[in-house]
Amino acid sequence: MLRDLHLAEDESPVYRRLADAIAERIAAGTLAVGDRLPPQREIARALGINVTTVTRALSTLQQRGLLEARPGRGTTVAARETAERPGFVSAPSDESGIIDLSVNRPATSAYLDAVAALLPRLSKDRHYAALQDYHPPEGPLWARATIADWLKGVAGDGDPGRVVLAAGAQHGLDCVLGAVAKQGEVVLADEVTYQGINALCRVHGLDLRPVAMDRGGMRPDAFEAACTQLRPRAVFLVPTLHNPTTITLSEERRHELAAVARRHNVLIIEDDVYRPLADEPPPSFASFEPELTIHIGALSKCLAPGLRLGFVIAPRPIAGQVAAALRINCWSISPLTALIGARLIEEGSAARVIEVQKQELRQRQAILSEILGRYDIQSHPASTHAWLRLPEPWRGAGFARTCLERGVAVLPGDAFAVGREPVQHGVRINVGAARSQDDLRTALTTMAELLSAGHLQLPGFV
Repeated sequence: MLRDLHLAEDESPVYRRLADAIAERIAAGTLAVGDRLPPQREIARALGINVTTVTRALSTLQQRGLLEARPGRGTTVAARETAERPGFVSAPSDESGIIDLSVNRPATSAYLDAVAALLPRLSKDRHYAALQDYHPPEGPLWARATIADWLKGVAGDGDPGRVVLAAGAQHGLDCVLGAVAKQGEVVLADEVTYQGINALCRVHGLDLRPVAMDRGGMRPDAFEAACTQLRPRAVFLVPTLHNPTTITLSEERRHELAAVARRHNVLIIEDDVYRPLADEPPPSFASFEPELTIHIGALSKCLAPGLRLGFVIAPRPIAGQVAAALRINCWSISPLTALIGARLIEEGSAARVIEVQKQELRQRQAILSEILGRYDIQSHPASTHAWLRLPEPWRGAGFARTCLERGVAVLPGDAFAVGREPVQHGVRINVGAARSQDDLRTALTTMAELLSAGHLQLPGFV
C-alpha cells in the first residue's frame, strides 16, 4: 500500500512532500476508497521521519478531503464526493509568479474601453431615472426586449415575455433548477461538464447523474438508456464550445438528443454562453425544440464576466416560474447592469468587442497549437479554452499540481466530473486568462516540458 514510498527531493517541508506522495497514490488508484493506512508510527519508522511529521501530513490530507479518521477504524481513504474535488475556481489568481490559466477571463481590454465610452452618456439615457426604482423580477421590459431581439432566431423568436434577466448564467441556472425540479429528482449531464451544475444540484437536493460522451459530445444511446432507467426531469447541455472539452454538438447530434428528450418528456437546459464566440454554430435546441428547451445565455464569456448579465429564455409558463424563483432569490437584478448591457448591444459595441475578443483568441489558439499541437488537444480557433488529454503516465490532479509548482495554474478533469466514476485524465487550459501572449507562451512552454519529461516530473516520486 505505502511500500516503496519515496518523497520528492525538494526544499518543501517533509510533511507536505509526504502528503503529496500519498495523494498521488490515491489519484493513481493504488490507494482505493476505504483502504486503511498503516499506523502512523509504522509510516514514520519506514521513512525514517518522526511521528509528528506523519501526523501533520495525514491531517493535511484530511483537510483536502482525501482521508478520513474514525474511531476504531483508523485512517482510511475517503470517498470521492463531488465537494471534495478541486474547488470551483471563479476568480483569477493574483499570486505573484503564477500564470493563471484556470479561469475564463477576457483576453483583451475591449470591454473596458467600450464601457469607458458609454458611462459618460448614461445619465442622458431615457431609462436613467428608473435606475433608482424596484423592477419586476424578470427584469425591465426595455432590457428584455433588447435581449429578445438580439437572440431572435436563436431562442424565443423576439418575444420579451419569454426572457428573464439574471445576474449571470450561474444565477440563471440556479433559478431554473429551483423552478422546474423538485428535491430528489434526477438531472442528467455530460460525464465531464461545467462545474457550476454540480454545486447547484447539491444545493437543490437534485440527483445529478453522468451520461457517457464521445468526441462528438453526449452519446444519444447513453442518453436514451439513462432516460429509460432513471426517468430524469431534465438534461443539462453545453452544446457550443463545451466547457471543458470545447466540443460543439453537430446539428445531427442535436436532433438525435432532442428526439430522445421528446420521447421521454425530459426538459433540455441549454447553457449556450459560448455561442457568440463560435463561427456559424449549428441551430440551438431552443430554435427547433422551443417548448421543451430552456435556453441560458450571458455576456460573461463573449464580453466580460464582471458585467454579470445573464438571461433565461423559456416557454412563457416556465419563464414565469423562473421569474418567481428569482424574486425569492434576489427580487430582481441591478437595472444599471441591464442598462449597460442593453446599450452595448443596441449601439453595436457588443458586436465589436466580440470580434476583437475572437481575433485575440485566434492568435492565442495558434500559439497553443504551435506549442502543444503534437499532443491530444481539443479546441476551436476562437474558444476561450482548450482540453488537453494527458499522455501516460500523467493523471489530471498530479499534472495540475506539478504545473502549479512550476508557476502555471490549470484545472484537472476531476473539477468537471459528474458522479464518482473515474474521468479521462485531462486539464482545461484557458488561453484567454493569461495577461499577455508572452505569458501564455511561457506557461504553455512549461507545460510542454512537463509533458515531454513524463514520469521524471511526477510529484511525490524520484
